[in-house]
Amino acid sequence: MDFDYRGVVYLCTLGVFLVNVVSGVTYPNDFKILNDLRNGLENPELLQWPSKGNDPCGPPAWPHVFCSSDRVTQIQVQGLGLKGPLPQNLNELDKLQNVGLQKNGFNGKLPTFSGLSDLKYAYLDENQFDTIPADFFDGLSNVQVLALDKNPFNKSGWSIPTVLQDSAQLAIFSCMSCNIVGPVPEFFGKLPSLTALKLSYNRLTGKIPDSFHDSMLQILWLNNQNSLGMTGPIDLIGTMDQLMSLWLQGNSFSGPIPDTIGDLTSLKNLSFNGNQLVGLIPQGLANLNLSMLDLNNNKLMGPIPKFRAAKATYSSNSFCQPTPSVPCAPQVNALLDLLGGWNYPANLAAEWSGNDPCTGPWLGISCNPKGQVTIVNLQNKNLTGTLSPSLANLDSLLEVHLKGNSLHGPVPANLTKLRFLRLLDLGGNNFDPPLPKFRDGVKVITDGNAHLVANVTAGAPPPSIGPFPPLSHSPKPSNELPLQSPSPSDNQPTLSDTPRSPDKSSGSGSMTTPSGTKENHEKTMIIIVVSAVSVVLALLALFLFFKSMRKREKDLITAVIHPKDPFDQDNIVKITVLEDPMMYTAKSGTTSTSSGGKEGSRVIEIGNLVISTQDLRRVTNNFAPENELGRGGFGVVYKGVIEDGIQIAVKRMESAIINSKALDEFQAEIAVLSKVRHRHLVSLLGYSIEGNERLLVYEYMPKGALSRHLFRWKILNLVPLSWTKRLNIALDVARGMEYLHNLAHQSFIHRDLKSSNILLDDDFRAKVSDFGLVKLAPDKERSVATRLAGTFGYLAPEYAVTGKVTTKIDVFSFGVVLMELVTGLTALDEHRSEETRYLVEWFWQIKSNKVNLIASVDPALDAKEDIHKSIFLIAELAGHCTARDPNHRPDMSHAVNVLGQLVDIWKPVEESDEYSGIDYNLPLSEMLKDWQDEDTGDFTGTSQDSRGSIPAKPTGFADSFTSNDAR
Repeated sequence: MDFDYRGVVYLCTLGVFLVNVVSGVTYPNDFKILNDLRNGLENPELLQWPSKGNDPCGPPAWPHVFCSSDRVTQIQVQGLGLKGPLPQNLNELDKLQNVGLQKNGFNGKLPTFSGLSDLKYAYLDENQFDTIPADFFDGLSNVQVLALDKNPFNKSGWSIPTVLQDSAQLAIFSCMSCNIVGPVPEFFGKLPSLTALKLSYNRLTGKIPDSFHDSMLQILWLNNQNSLGMTGPIDLIGTMDQLMSLWLQGNSFSGPIPDTIGDLTSLKNLSFNGNQLVGLIPQGLANLNLSMLDLNNNKLMGPIPKFRAAKATYSSNSFCQPTPSVPCAPQVNALLDLLGGWNYPANLAAEWSGNDPCTGPWLGISCNPKGQVTIVNLQNKNLTGTLSPSLANLDSLLEVHLKGNSLHGPVPANLTKLRFLRLLDLGGNNFDPPLPKFRDGVKVITDGNAHLVANVTAGAPPPSIGPFPPLSHSPKPSNELPLQSPSPSDNQPTLSDTPRSPDKSSGSGSMTTPSGTKENHEKTMIIIVVSAVSVVLALLALFLFFKSMRKREKDLITAVIHPKDPFDQDNIVKITVLEDPMMYTAKSGTTSTSSGGKEGSRVIEIGNLVISTQDLRRVTNNFAPENELGRGGFGVVYKGVIEDGIQIAVKRMESAIINSKALDEFQAEIAVLSKVRHRHLVSLLGYSIEGNERLLVYEYMPKGALSRHLFRWKILNLVPLSWTKRLNIALDVARGMEYLHNLAHQSFIHRDLKSSNILLDDDFRAKVSDFGLVKLAPDKERSVATRLAGTFGYLAPEYAVTGKVTTKIDVFSFGVVLMELVTGLTALDEHRSEETRYLVEWFWQIKSNKVNLIASVDPALDAKEDIHKSIFLIAELAGHCTARDPNHRPDMSHAVNVLGQLVDIWKPVEESDEYSGIDYNLPLSEMLKDWQDEDTGDFTGTSQDSRGSIPAKPTGFADSFTSNDAR
């Protein structure tokens, strides 16, 4: 019989291939680069790497080197005192995920990290690198942490390249004392996952970028920039409601502290020291429960409030009083309000300090000997803003000179009540008509006010400018008063303040002569007629305006706008309910599209795509049963596919169930999802109301509910979920719930977390859905009384008994979901034995016995020994989450940390055909490369980033990275 030697060669080749895989031979180029690194050091002995004979990936592995199969994935040499350059081809270690080189003496040119697409964590801080390559940040698509602090890069200065904006997973960027010059890049405000930005001790200039408005940053350090530093106002800081630590000291920021800073309830550390901030300290800032507040060395004014901060410093400012809670003098308050209307101009703020405007350098203020302000003379001071009514509180005022500024708005009517005012010069500004009517004897100058001139030119009645000219034979002032204070002897009204006597020649109180009576009477009649017509026309216009507004409210019933992806603001999805669509123009991004169609039509706009509700019915085949995705207490959910293959899910409330409870859930769903956005919460695209029908439109989750894959996979002919997928699903849900509880602007309690309300996308990533029972928690620790709602089997005992809820009832429900993931059993099943009917009670009995626990694991998992440890950890977490006493349950942040470590550390290969995808006709080296490429793939299906949280510290993680950095 013939013998096929090709089979023997094939088997021998395969045998060598397998021996190499099992023995863990390091990929040759990885081995070479590690040797280059060692050979370039001045003190390589500190690495304790064997000079020959041993393989870096072991066994045994080299110290400080971590591998996956034969590829180097981590180098952790922090704090060893190593000195010397790094090999410039370090980026050829293209499977690197974590690099910890901090706190050494590495020097020379920093190697480029270009193309390290698997890299997640890079700690290069506290070394002596003198150059950073221009392409260093290219291709870092999965990086989450970049720490480059305290390296003397490019002493002449360098700017952060815009290519870093492609690192969408970046959560922490720290480059303090790095010689960065120029403005802070705009893209930092647009990175969806960025939570910490530390750029202290550089040479930054310019203002805080506008893109930081509503940013989700938790840590922002821009302090101590060399030379002038950063400039401009800090108004947008008040919109960054996730901030926990804000350091802006040592710059030249100007303007007032925004009132909205009081909304930053998460803020703990705040430093404004050494800037040019002016104005009053907002009461909201004083009320913040801060650990540290530093307001030293600014130009802050007014009283010092009583701070709630544990430590507050505020020396070297312009406060009116040295002691907290002591008010300013009334005249000071009036002048500071005046200054506030002008946004506290720096030239005045520097001069107006103390508690007595009649002593010291109060620029433009004159007083009488009694210490009363009589003249405000601020001509040509480049003032902008409006004139504060508080000026009328200076009741001794004689003259106000504001000529040659850029003031606008109305002239306060209460200025007419100033008893001694004789001159009001408003010339050369932009005040709006009408001008209040001042008493005779007050000279009002309004020349050069463009708005007043425009008003007259347009044909409107001319405003009353200054005192009316005297009628016939009325006495005139004998002369014009000089610009000076009243006589020191008294504070009596001047001649022009004294009421005039009637003309005695007329024999009555009239100030006209008989010869002018008829002419004046005709003028008076004309004025009365014109005034009456004006009043009628004004009332008619007002009536038509309100009528049109009511019609518009009727026509445009409601509109809601959300991005299809919460982090993709350019892909807006909108559903609008219209009665007269011809009157409304729908907008998406920068595109404007008029909505047409028949009366009563509804439109959805996705990008530039507009469809009607009739099309909605068409794409669901008029809500046909074959498009049904699921049913619940609310109604039925249907699938639809519109143009360009965009899939949507339409939840339809059945008219038979419409009642107050159902309507409350409908409104709650909209209210909650209009306020929260997170990658692990299902996005509401819009809603529609038509008669008794209520429709909610969501993003479509193609894999459906988690319950399908846990309990019905056999019936539905699905593949059972692997342990890896279950861990990822648990982590996704934990992150979504953590956001609801702790990281959103308000704290929400879901009340109905269960496996059927957890939906999966194509990659089996999970999102929490169904927010109809959500409650707002006014205090994260206080319970809220409410009617009982939810699903039995998932209800926390204290909620079922008392009806009071905290966020810990969601933690309980999450623990039940973990038990379902482990066992494959539903939370409650009347058909099971009495002992196992209620999953929580049964699981508590078996979770501490490892043998019984493994025996109870879902048979679909076919759990091998390599996942037993992680199963035990999940069982322990499930037990903590379902503790009877809610005070013994952790919060969701703890669950995120536990699960994050499991997902990061334990990454087994998904079940697949052995050696699939390898072409055995290739040479052995090519076969090995193909096998390595496949074997080192990311079997979790996605990166582990989250807007709501950062993964917990994995093995070998930098010591300098703490939980505070992560949060």
